[in-house]
Amino acid sequence: MGKVVLVTGVARQLGGRFVRRIQRDPDVDRVVGVDAIPPEHHLGGADFVQADIRQPAVARVLAEHGVDTVVHLDVTGTPLGTGGSRTSVKETNVIGTMQLLGACQKSPTVQRLVVKSSTSVYGSAPRDPAVFTETTPPKSLPSGGFAKDAVEVEGYVRGFARRRPDVAVCVLRFANILGPCADSPLADYFSLPVLPTVFGYDPRLQFLHEDDVIDVLRIASHDPRRGTMNSGTFNVAGDGVVTLSQCSRRLGRPTVPVLLPAVTWVGSALRTVGVTDFSPEQIRLLTHGRVVRTTQMRETLGFEPKYTTAEAFADFARSRGAGLLPPERLARTVDRLSTLVSKERT
Repeated sequence: MGKVVLVTGVARQLGGRFVRRIQRDPDVDRVVGVDAIPPEHHLGGADFVQADIRQPAVARVLAEHGVDTVVHLDVTGTPLGTGGSRTSVKETNVIGTMQLLGACQKSPTVQRLVVKSSTSVYGSAPRDPAVFTETTPPKSLPSGGFAKDAVEVEGYVRGFARRRPDVAVCVLRFANILGPCADSPLADYFSLPVLPTVFGYDPRLQFLHEDDVIDVLRIASHDPRRGTMNSGTFNVAGDGVVTLSQCSRRLGRPTVPVLLPAVTWVGSALRTVGVTDFSPEQIRLLTHGRVVRTTQMRETLGFEPKYTTAEAFADFARSRGAGLLPPERLARTVDRLSTLVSKERT
């Protein structure tokens, strides 16, 4: 028999795309998609099981389908649908991962585990190194938001790897994912008509195209190719960096510089205008930036992204349309942000 792959988080576009792609691989016999709500997109010939990974029932799904490969994509920073909340996202990220790992630990059939993580585990601080490697400790651990969730998730995964050394475990630390279907707080931020920035700072940023995410997940889900190893933790990002000012110019969106002492209001201001989970960690990213080294991704994992950081951002920018705004809309947005600043200062 071929592989039986279980994928979590299939109600999101990224999970759905991966399910449709992985089932076309010749050595995959069956794909099982799991999510708490039915996906609005099709999953090809995959089996869909409506299950909440925060509940013990996920263990029954593993047993009934004889799953040998688990791809955990239900680790994210944004709620799905209009009824979601930051609390439900954190529960799915952390408690859901705990339940899933507990089920995998008890399953005699599971042989491979792939976990979606983020380079946000390194945090963003003034004295950060110019480039992070997989073994670089963060200067300041993330204190909230998705970044803190990712740190906790990786801790549980390391514990699982110690308890089940027979299971090949691959943790992929993705840079900020962008593309036409990007769904993240940073994508929401770049979609604003006016971009609030921290005065005097122009952070360096890295991006990963969503197409490259699908390709690297495929590599991690199969047995390693000759001369490569897909167990361990890997930074995954497109070549090169771009600065925030370059991003704003390429989007055609004006910026509103904010003095650093007033930066505490930025998160609440962004949430007010529609960015759902813009935590202090996101603000630190837009202040200090973050760049990771991807040597292990190429030399050990054997993956070469098709898109550079600049190309990934360009494709995202095209999907968002022109940034030249009607003067009245631009004026309303600037006035709204200015009012929020004035209220916070008083």
